[in-house]
Amino acid sequence: MPQLVFIHGPGAGACADAYEPQLKYFKGSVAPNLPGHLEGERCKTVAGYTEWVRGWLWAQGLRKDLVLVGYTLGASIALQYGLDYPDEVKGMVIMTVAARPKTRAPGAYDMRLRAAKDPKVYEEEWIPFQRLAMQFVEPGLRERLVERHRQVGPMSQYHDLMTIDAFDVRDRIATLKPKLLIMRGMNDHGNPPEYEKEIHEAVSGSQYIKLDGVGHFPLTEFPDKLNPLIEKFVAGL
Repeated sequence: MPQLVFIHGPGAGACADAYEPQLKYFKGSVAPNLPGHLEGERCKTVAGYTEWVRGWLWAQGLRKDLVLVGYTLGASIALQYGLDYPDEVKGMVIMTVAARPKTRAPGAYDMRLRAAKDPKVYEEEWIPFQRLAMQFVEPGLRERLVERHRQVGPMSQYHDLMTIDAFDVRDRIATLKPKLLIMRGMNDHGNPPEYEKEIHEAVSGSQYIKLDGVGHFPLTEFPDKLNPLIEKFVAGL
């Protein structure tokens, strides 16, 4: 039986709480808190995080038929896991992800660094940015995730962005074996390039769904819309 694993990124609370709607909907699903977020020491590469997630899963006896689901850093980890350990992965659902280094808006890194040093930047730039990024998230959940951001802090987000932007599997992506569903929110506040299409075109048999009215964190924003899509994908594995 497929085992759903939800992997978070540096946004939407920067912890597993982002997947609260999925953990309630999919019985038996799991979502680890990556190290260096609420606790522990961060990993420096996507490959490092992948090994940590694999160890976390193996410690719980979850070693096969995995369905890895995530956006941003979580999606990068899922891709790395599927490439490195295809026999353990049955399927993957990824979004807001690239197989190559991303291009970011000017000041994206600097804003996090300034927020870590200056309380005014923290409160007047960094925290409002988190709310903007989560504009489609249900207000109650959004505020709980903002509080998680306060716990995790801007430097964790800075390091996560650097880790994502060093990720590059273009030379291997065409060899990906697990079944793959790619989704893209068409109303992402950052309007990033269509990296997901590049992955879809490279991976034979992959599915690609464009989601109108959906932003940067599709699963957290519209669980009632996204959960059935995941359910359908899992049923077809």
